[in-house]
This record gives sequence, C-alpha cells and structure tokens, in this order.
Amino acid sequence: MRLFKGIFSKVDQLLTGRRPIDDELFDELEELLIQGDLSIHTTTKLVNALRLATRKEKLNEVDQIKERLKSLLVEILEVGDGHGITPPTQQPSVYVFVGVNGVGKTTTIAKLAHRYKKQGKRVLLSAADTFRAAAIEQLEIWANRVGVEIVKHQPGADPGAVVFDSIQAAIARKADVVLIDTAGRMHTKANLMEELKKVGRIVNKAIGRDPEEVLLVLDATTGQNAVMQAREFMAIVPLTGIALSKIDGTAKGGIVITIKDELGIPIKLIGSGEGLDDLEDFSPSAFVNALFED
Repeated sequence: MRLFKGIFSKVDQLLTGRRPIDDELFDELEELLIQGDLSIHTTTKLVNALRLATRKEKLNEVDQIKERLKSLLVEILEVGDGHGITPPTQQPSVYVFVGVNGVGKTTTIAKLAHRYKKQGKRVLLSAADTFRAAAIEQLEIWANRVGVEIVKHQPGADPGAVVFDSIQAAIARKADVVLIDTAGRMHTKANLMEELKKVGRIVNKAIGRDPEEVLLVLDATTGQNAVMQAREFMAIVPLTGIALSKIDGTAKGGIVITIKDELGIPIKLIGSGEGLDDLEDFSPSAFVNALFED
C-alpha cells in the first residue's frame, strides 16, 4: 500500500543512523511531525511518550525510537471499533455519505459502487444532494460510467423523498446496496442539519434499522481544516466512520492520525487516486509503514 511518496521521509532520515538521542533530536522530531500535519496536541503526546520510553527502557539507538514511534502511531489508529467498511449482508444494505462540497464525495461513492458491482452485487445510487443541480448530474455521470442504477429527482426536490424512493426502488428491484449522496451545504447550517437528520430517520423507517454506515468524506490534503469539518458533522449526524480521499503525494498523512486521536472516529476507507479501483479498506499498520516509505 504505497500511498505516500516520502511524506515522512524527513522523520525517517532523522531517526536513521547513529546520532545521539537528546533533547535536540526530540525537538526536531516534534517540528517535523507538526509539518506532517499532526496537531500540536497529538505531536506533544507522541514525543512525550517517546521521551518517557527512552528514559525508562534506556533506548540508545535512533532506530529504536523510530520503531517505537511507528508502534505508537498504530496504537492510536487501532483504538476503538474495527477498521474497514461494514460489508453488505442485508438486502438492501444502505450507506449514507456526508461531507462538504469538493472533498471527493461522489467519486468515493462511485469507487465503492464499482467495488460492490465487481463483487456481483446490484447497486443503486441515490442522488439526495438536490441542493445543487451539478451534484445530481455528476452522480449520474458516475452511475453511467460504473454501470449501476440511479434514482434522482429534479434539483430543489425534497432530499428525503429521493432517499425514500431510492430505498423503495432497491427493495422492488432486489438491489443489494444503496449508496446515498447528501448535500454538503445548504442555505443555512440549521437547514443542512435538519435535512441530514431527516435522511437518517427515513432510512431507519424504510428498512427498520440504521444504515450500515454513515461515512464522512474528508479531503486529506486540507490538513487541519478536515478536523474542523469532522467536528461540525459529528454534531449533526451519528457518524460511523471516515472515508479519506486524495491520499496521495499532496497529502502529508499526519492528519489521519490527528483525526483518529482527537475525534475517535474510525477511518474506514482511503482513496489514493483517480481510478475506480483506487479505494482501499484502511489498515493502520500498512498506513503507518507507508508513511515512512521513501
């Protein structure tokens, strides 16, 4: 899982060789971690843990510091719920996607639709972002490209009605999976909050249970702004996980650790490119190893 091209290479270089383990080393490490998009809170916690381990366990090789850092990062990412998206086992299985405009929401939906179609499942997309005509058009383009069905209404229509009709269509057609796109913004934050809550209520009423996932899509290249977005959506809807898009050479990577450390939301999916196959279940150990690759 080679997602990064030397994003943490400076950290790797710092912690390789035979330099002394002293305050200067830890100060440099702290600076590099912050440059890598870790928050000050998470960085301070990590560096303090490394200082403590160095004293208690008498670590005297920088390679030992690096391995301990990697294990600490994996620990942060593994805390809490299991990783990877909940598989579709009930018919229909429903996945709701939320997030601001421009983060790669519809692309992530298309990639997941492609995955499930390859698995032989009948997939239906729900164009419930009726606030923007462009959002409906974009999702329809992806539906045609992937070769899956879509339920849409006119721009400005009631998103709840789109969701209801989508699930009824899925039941009638014996579809396995419904992927719901939702609005990223509306005229007011209160309107957005109410619409997203209504989507959740309609899903629950239509299938008699909560959706399999309510996934927040975040753009990994936006750094600390992604944490702010996550906090806002957490206050609106009961998120089950995060799908991180645009994890490539432009993303610093550390934001993934900060999101998990500060918010506690499981990272479920990562998108690493423009291709339909560029979507993976998140693996903490593989991710941390990728951070340190050249």
